[in-house]
Amino acid sequence: MAVSARYFVRLKLRLLANGLRGRTQRVTLFVIGAVMAAAAAVSGYALFSVIGVLGEQRAAEVVFPLTGSAIVLGWLFLPLIIFGVDESLDPARFALLPLRHVTLVRGLFAASLVGVPAIATFAATLGMVHAAATLGGFFAATVELVGLTGGILLCAALSRAVTSAFATALRSRRSRDLATVALAGSAALLGPLQLGLRSAIERADWQGIGHVVDVLAWTPLGAPYSMGLDVAAGRLWAVPIKIVVVGATIALLLWWWSGSLEKAMLGAKSGSRERAASQRTPVDQLVPRWLPRNRFGALAGREMRYWWRETRRRATLISFVAVALFLPVLVAVSGGPAGASGAVLVFVAALAAVSLTNQFGFEGSAYAANVVAGVPGRVELAARATGLSVYVLPPLLVISVVASVVPGRGAAAPALIGTVLAAYGVALAVAMPISVRAAYALPDSTSPFAMSSGGGTAKGLLSFAALIGATIATAPLQIGAWLLGDVWLWIGLPVGIAYGAGAFVLGLRIAAPMLDDRMPELLATVSAGSQ
Repeated sequence: MAVSARYFVRLKLRLLANGLRGRTQRVTLFVIGAVMAAAAAVSGYALFSVIGVLGEQRAAEVVFPLTGSAIVLGWLFLPLIIFGVDESLDPARFALLPLRHVTLVRGLFAASLVGVPAIATFAATLGMVHAAATLGGFFAATVELVGLTGGILLCAALSRAVTSAFATALRSRRSRDLATVALAGSAALLGPLQLGLRSAIERADWQGIGHVVDVLAWTPLGAPYSMGLDVAAGRLWAVPIKIVVVGATIALLLWWWSGSLEKAMLGAKSGSRERAASQRTPVDQLVPRWLPRNRFGALAGREMRYWWRETRRRATLISFVAVALFLPVLVAVSGGPAGASGAVLVFVAALAAVSLTNQFGFEGSAYAANVVAGVPGRVELAARATGLSVYVLPPLLVISVVASVVPGRGAAAPALIGTVLAAYGVALAVAMPISVRAAYALPDSTSPFAMSSGGGTAKGLLSFAALIGATIATAPLQIGAWLLGDVWLWIGLPVGIAYGAGAFVLGLRIAAPMLDDRMPELLATVSAGSQ
């Protein structure tokens, strides 16, 4: 008996109903999501309809392809970054069923159209049909409806093809970590993008934007959403061409999906990485090649993995990235005084280093391994600083260059980098003794924001003390930059590097003996939260 697509649709609905049955929290979240999707659909419909009611043909020719392209790209990237693989449509669930590829692709494709995102997207874009009817009559509305149908099919095919191709990778821990970082970076860019968008609107060359959109309307991204407008403008010859463009794109995506379906069903992925890993020694797998093969290298490699994998440390890095991206760009775009970017970057660099004010609290009782091994305090602290620096120094350097180039002060970039490195080194020097003398226990929790009773106040006070100390210690450099003027542009980078390195070495010499003397007491303090 032939299996039609309706069985897949019924299976999708049955799985959805079973997942909600008897689970109040899931039902609540589903209702909230449905309400938000309905609000977005109504808003989108109203926005597109108003353009037609006002009779703005050219505005519609700009807005419809542009918005449609954003919708298609959203269907491409959001499943990869946020939602992951839709398990109810996971091809691996059908691996043991005697189904042909054509049947499976057709059924999964139909089922992917039955869901809140697809329905909300299609409902929102129906406002384009209303606008096309107002601008070009019934025939234009009919053609626009055909285009929108092709658009939602294109979105679904693109989303399923990509998620099936990356189905195995999206389940891996590393890929989810990458998704977390990508999402954090996207969220951190919202503020600067708003400022940039406002500035771009004020200075926009609308004629040039119109030319870009005209080209976009002939691509698979914008073609489905501009067919009705072509009819309204008398360009009937363009409609069959765009139908071919959209149809061919959907066919290619379904062909790609069918080709990648077998690998997704088997959960297979390339074995080159496993073979490469098996050829490396255990030390090479744990310690990066650029680190020395000694205790320092082993500890630094471990810290690098901890900062990437441990939930609370990764949350700290994400918070730093958000602040580091937003504050300097905000100052640069807003046109603040020449020294404002430097002051803000000093704060950002110090903020990165104060993550180490409770570096031993992150480990808790696991720190006992280092105590038993008798790791020298100098090696311990230097390795921990190296592990953090691998992640925070590249963003600091990039942000320093951007904060100099955006306001047109590119010549000041080297000096600004020197100031930032000095502030980071000074903040590390301040944070290391604090982490040894004022450590506190953190609870064992998978939540990145979990904090023991009173821990939030302690963390705030320690971070504030480190920030104030780093700012005061970096003040001579900022005063020197103000007094020396253009001379500082030449000497700022080497002086800043030397100043930061000297401060770090001094802080290490102070904190290392303290750590050697207080290892048992420190272990007892940070282990309290896990007992």
